[in-house]
Amino acid sequence: MPNRPVEIGPAGLHTARAIQRLRLVRGLTQHQLAVRCTALGRPMANTALSRTERARRRCDVDDLVALATALGAPPASLLLPLPSVSGDDRRGY
Repeated sequence: MPNRPVEIGPAGLHTARAIQRLRLVRGLTQHQLAVRCTALGRPMANTALSRTERARRRCDVDDLVALATALGAPPASLLLPLPSVSGDDRRGY
């Protein structure tokens, strides 16, 4: 029986968007961020980063820590949703 890929859930989708958003805020290209992760000891190609940001590739814990460090942010900031400006959305994702 062939393996079926595991669907990326709401937390994974949020994390993918948060990585991209923070990368753009920092003014980094995907290539630059991938180079930073590699320099931190977590080799990452910019194609892997692109797939992560588009939620086509899972972001494991080691990737998350390297990405957060390379972005100068705590890992939790990539996991937890930002508070809603309007306060209307209490779902968290």
